[in-house]
Amino acid sequence: MNTENTPESAADRVLQAALAHVAFDGWSDTTFRAAIVDSGVDAGLARALFPRGGIDLATAYHRDGDRCMIEALGQTDLGQLRFRDRIATAVRLRLQLVQDKEVVRRGTTLFALPNHAAEGARLIWGTADAIWTTLGDTSDDLNWYTKRATLAGVYSATVLFWLGDDSPDHSATWDFLDRRIDDVMSIEKLKAKLRENPLSKALMAGPMKLLDRVRAPTAQTELPGFISKPRR
Repeated sequence: MNTENTPESAADRVLQAALAHVAFDGWSDTTFRAAIVDSGVDAGLARALFPRGGIDLATAYHRDGDRCMIEALGQTDLGQLRFRDRIATAVRLRLQLVQDKEVVRRGTTLFALPNHAAEGARLIWGTADAIWTTLGDTSDDLNWYTKRATLAGVYSATVLFWLGDDSPDHSATWDFLDRRIDDVMSIEKLKAKLRENPLSKALMAGPMKLLDRVRAPTAQTELPGFISKPRR
């Protein structure tokens, strides 16, 4: 098969053509129309690939960034790093792969709008999930959710800091990222101590029994989560 004529190839050409216009016109229909012309992709095919125009382009750009991060992590030796440093490396790679900060800034503005905020949250969650999955997370209970929710918060805060950072090589951003991860690790240590405390264990026995039934989403259910049958 000639990969140059596949829908995937056409979508990539439209997306790459759009990047030259995003800084000026944002992730808008104006950018989308210009990208169709510049890419040479048939307009009907382009609209079938990106039915919502600019918002679909922005979504595709974010997910392409996740894909590039996964590939970069696969080529990075993480074996000697502490787990918290592996996470920091993943977040850092995700941002370092960005070639034009203004493109991300425009996306952040778009997904801050009320009608697109839910989609923006899903994309950030997707990035957190990509990081945890690539780093080998095998949790299938409540931890699946808490790990991703925590990392999503760290990642989104780091992106906002990075957008305003003009320090050499974004050194201030990496310091900020390290502090946020240290904060998370401190909370995890506190949670571990509480779980070991007899009084805390007694007080949380009921709620934990219920939470123990929470499961990560599966391909079979295609749900964000479900309550399983009690363990025997």
